[in-house]
Amino acid sequence: MDLFASLSKRPPMLAILLLLGLLTANLDTTDAQIGACYGMLGDGLPSRQEVVALYNQYGIRRMRLYDPDQAALQALRGSNIEVMLGVPNDKLQNIAASQANADTWVRDNVRNYANVKFRYICVGNEVSTNNRDLLPALQNIFNSISSAGLGNQIKVSTAFDTGILGVAYPPSKGEFKSDIRSFLDPIIRFLVDKRAPLLVNLYPYFSYVSTPGMDLRYALFTSPGVMVSDGSNGYQNLFYAILDAVYSALEKANAGSLDVVVSESGWPTAGGTATSVDNARTYNSNLVQYVKRGTPKRPGKQIETYIFAMFDENKKTPEYEKHWGLFSPNKQPKYPINFA
Repeated sequence: MDLFASLSKRPPMLAILLLLGLLTANLDTTDAQIGACYGMLGDGLPSRQEVVALYNQYGIRRMRLYDPDQAALQALRGSNIEVMLGVPNDKLQNIAASQANADTWVRDNVRNYANVKFRYICVGNEVSTNNRDLLPALQNIFNSISSAGLGNQIKVSTAFDTGILGVAYPPSKGEFKSDIRSFLDPIIRFLVDKRAPLLVNLYPYFSYVSTPGMDLRYALFTSPGVMVSDGSNGYQNLFYAILDAVYSALEKANAGSLDVVVSESGWPTAGGTATSVDNARTYNSNLVQYVKRGTPKRPGKQIETYIFAMFDENKKTPEYEKHWGLFSPNKQPKYPINFA
């Protein structure tokens, strides 16, 4: 039956309501759901239970947890917060060494928390490109998740920074560094085969501070017009340009079908060039809105994104690394922001 011919025979208001219902049913708004990264390298941070309550209070429905902190996992039970759980870099060698070691890790940190809503296992974070343990660790964790009957629920991936790009400008010329392809290509093939996304830590802040003469508005999503023209695509913000460079690099690696999850992005409030509360508020508030829209290369494709970070972490160095938090340790927001 022709849907629109059928609707045209119904009363106009009913037709409109039915059409809106169909559109809503086919629009997946969850992919752009904003998460926040929960790091713990700070003094005086709230208890794990208080942190989970803070996520719920502000409607933050996804959490990146960098290691299987047992108190945090306990606090997450029944919370319905979706979790990206990290396998720390210093555990990769052990997990790569045997399937039994991976099975134990998954048993202790995933299967024992059946009422925690795990979304991803992130095997390593910004692992060195000469690390030969990453791929077998990915494979072993995937096998463990699958054997536990969780393969449809939990995706297994790893997080890279944008330093894996050899070419990033213009975005259509994006390409991975040629000297790391022997390391990177098998990992990309693994992700394609398992239909898992590539996790990318994407920071326009670092690109801005390392590029003399760049307009700050381009990095903060506030430029008044197109700043970079690339064929038929025009770029008004640096976030989209970097992400499209990653998409282009994936296409050149025969992995154009791969989704990208932005596993970290943010702006510091102090400690370095162009750091201020106002700049952080502007960047993160705009980030929440722009990830709903899709990039020029993938318009309408919402971008799952995790803001770095939930709290300031004063044990980090250098100084600017201490000041990425959305909240102070006393749980007060450092600036107003709407996560919806």
